[in-house]
Amino acid sequence: MQLIFSDAQFWGDFLPLTYTKPIAELRTGILTFSERWQKLLDSSEVSYITEDYLQKKYKSYEKKESLLITPNFLPSESVLAQIKNLQLGEALIYENEVLAARLNMENFSLSQIEKMTDITEELIFFKKATDLFSLNDKAIDFDFELVTKGRTSAPLSETNGFLGNKEDLFIEEGAEIEFATLNCKTGKIYIGKNAEIMEGSVVRGSLALCEGSKINMGSKIYGATTIGPHSKVGGEVNNIVITGFTNKGHEGFVGNSVIGEWCNLGADTNSSNLKNNYAEVKLWSYPSKKFVKTGLQFCGLIMGDHSKTAINTQFNTGTVVGVGANIFKSGFPPNLIEHFSWGGFKGDEKFRLETAYEVAEKAMARRKIALTEEDKEILKWVYENC
Repeated sequence: MQLIFSDAQFWGDFLPLTYTKPIAELRTGILTFSERWQKLLDSSEVSYITEDYLQKKYKSYEKKESLLITPNFLPSESVLAQIKNLQLGEALIYENEVLAARLNMENFSLSQIEKMTDITEELIFFKKATDLFSLNDKAIDFDFELVTKGRTSAPLSETNGFLGNKEDLFIEEGAEIEFATLNCKTGKIYIGKNAEIMEGSVVRGSLALCEGSKINMGSKIYGATTIGPHSKVGGEVNNIVITGFTNKGHEGFVGNSVIGEWCNLGADTNSSNLKNNYAEVKLWSYPSKKFVKTGLQFCGLIMGDHSKTAINTQFNTGTVVGVGANIFKSGFPPNLIEHFSWGGFKGDEKFRLETAYEVAEKAMARRKIALTEEDKEILKWVYENC
């Protein structure tokens, strides 16, 4: 059955991460929301209801019977069973929002819903960008069970130090780990296919190191951390989520943060995650067009896709970086860095769009991935409209 992932309620609350993709393509835990639901519902036929300018890349639905899902939550066993058992015209409601519905998309309308069932149990729900790191430990635990159940881990080399229960460690085939220390007492550790943890690294769970990614020599990794596919991490990180295809390969600290795809953090880039007065962190809200309280004492950096930092870049607590920014000036950049900023400070000129394409093409070519015309149209829309 066709799965349709809806952005209707929450898309704006995940900006700037969702300027370049639907919510379903965001990562927390081991998997993206889309990958997780495909596994849960044993379906690879997916489509999206999202912003018009994203629909060229992320295809819209076909006009047939489908399962409409708000993707950004972790279902309990009972709720998953209810979703699987939905009949045509039935929906599940959570906090006055449609959680899932089985509909005929020939003439799409929520008025087709004839029976609504309220979900009263509390669900793990990701409602804003900071939830991706704040709830990442729960997502890693959920995905660990989903991905590894009934399977056998590859062995851990005897050159490594290990603490905890071996059942909380899973290593995919092709992964390399030598002369590192892994601690599963604090959470589960998942090492993806062809991933590598280099010698001298110290890792405390929970950790999801996804396919083809690397932890560089002598790194210090605190959970709950997700390093998305084909990324590199070095230095010290604590409770961060990297969506994928991003490098933070050198020394420097980043904590309690979400970093998009195709980003590069120069050597000794640091992000403060705690204010000196221990106050609640405020973060820029694109829908509200102002800084709003996060409810968090620890909150570092939210960075949109294709942004870059020069060496020795120092971010203040609670900084938001838009899409395609190039940050290289001395001093602390402001807490909001504009899309395609050339420098990182308010009033700086914009990165030329054609040059931004060239940089993206070169970065993506290193991973043997092409910048498509659809990708360019998305970047152009953000450039011209945000």
